Amino acid sequence: MVVYGRRAVSEALRGRRGVRRVWATEASERAVRPPAGLVERSRDAEIARRCGSADHQGICAEVEPYPYARPDALLARPEALVLALDEVQDPNNLGAVCRVAECAGAAGVVIPERRAAHVTPAVCRASAGAVEHLPVARTRNLADWLAAAKSEEAWVYGAAVEGSVPYDRPDYRGRVVLVLGSEGGGLRARVAAACDALVHLPIHGRVGSLNVSAAAAALVYGMLHVRARRP
Repeated sequence: MVVYGRRAVSEALRGRRGVRRVWATEASERAVRPPAGLVERSRDAEIARRCGSADHQGICAEVEPYPYARPDALLARPEALVLALDEVQDPNNLGAVCRVAECAGAAGVVIPERRAAHVTPAVCRASAGAVEHLPVARTRNLADWLAAAKSEEAWVYGAAVEGSVPYDRPDYRGRVVLVLGSEGGGLRARVAAACDALVHLPIHGRVGSLNVSAAAAALVYGMLHVRARRP
């Protein structure tokens, strides 16, 4: 895999997978400061050819394959907060959600193996390198994994415009899984049925819903605020 962009390469150098080689312009080498033995000074056109994108900010790196986590390991902590994405297919949305989860201290993100975006160079770029530190796990069947999470005493909340529970009503203590639906269809019926409750954010404008990454940010930080104000 070849990741690109200054933040993505910088976090890969600090992350848990090995970086084999870096191609960089002089300016980007000064900005990122990769180990000298890894760097090959290159022009913009050469970097674009290697990473397949013009959005490289003058640097790209060859890295080891992405090390997906085990989904059952994400709920190990008694106060673990996990985000689960139901067939989110836009790499930019997956990357943005992972950035929110990592910044908020979430235990990880769970995605389906099929009909969903996976961790690609575009996702690494969109996450600003957050995926290099955040555990991301894949599951064959999201609804079944949610059922298993509940057997581990986790509360499962699905985000839905039609949800009957205001987002700030639950207390969110203990293990919590927040499930967010796809860009077009929201939560699938079986996934929604696996949730303990469907929560909603207030919508006061004329647009009927938030982008999935914006909803993730609002809900995750709302959950942390609720946790902080309750004993």
